[in-house]
Amino acid sequence: MSTHAKRERLLLADLLETHGPDAPTLCEGWKTRDLAAHTVVRERRSDAAGGLLIKQLAPRLERVQGEFAAKPYDELVQLIRTGPPRMSPFALKQVDEAANTVEFFIHAEDVRRAQPDWTPRELDPVFEDALWRRLETAARMYGRKSPVGLVLRRPNGQTAVANRGTPVVTAVGAPSELLLFVSGRQEHADVELDGDKDALARVTQANLGL
Repeated sequence: MSTHAKRERLLLADLLETHGPDAPTLCEGWKTRDLAAHTVVRERRSDAAGGLLIKQLAPRLERVQGEFAAKPYDELVQLIRTGPPRMSPFALKQVDEAANTVEFFIHAEDVRRAQPDWTPRELDPVFEDALWRRLETAARMYGRKSPVGLVLRRPNGQTAVANRGTPVVTAVGAPSELLLFVSGRQEHADVELDGDKDALARVTQANLGL
């Protein structure tokens, strides 16, 4: 049975293939080639991927990612599509689902929403629920850099607190859109915001995300 992560992986690969290596993305400073290299390094070069979390390792990550970005683009896309090596932890279905569902969803939207002719994508309720569970668990990490209190709310009333504080901004939307909002894609997320004018301005301009 296909998992959410596998479906989003294949979608990301298809989008990268369709738009080619030089298309824009929502990741500042990155073209599709850079995004493809990042994705491959993250799950195939654990010796370098630590730079995503550990500042001291960032120069190594940048160097390795640059080496991968110099590879043939079609090769990078195929590495994403086929998935990690058999001995990689990411090759385990449970790990892939836990670690990559959100990662691939966000990066697929990074490609889709950077294009001038993009259209909204209708997600099935099961997938939205899966994204909500991950968002609910990690809300505090996503919102830790928010300059104001931040509450996330689904249309059905389910709520998660991303940051405690005052004044408070409440973001209302589908889990997929809330996830994009708190991962730093505020300008491109379809959410409704409630709060005072200054607080709204501060949270929309903040560097949110992990």
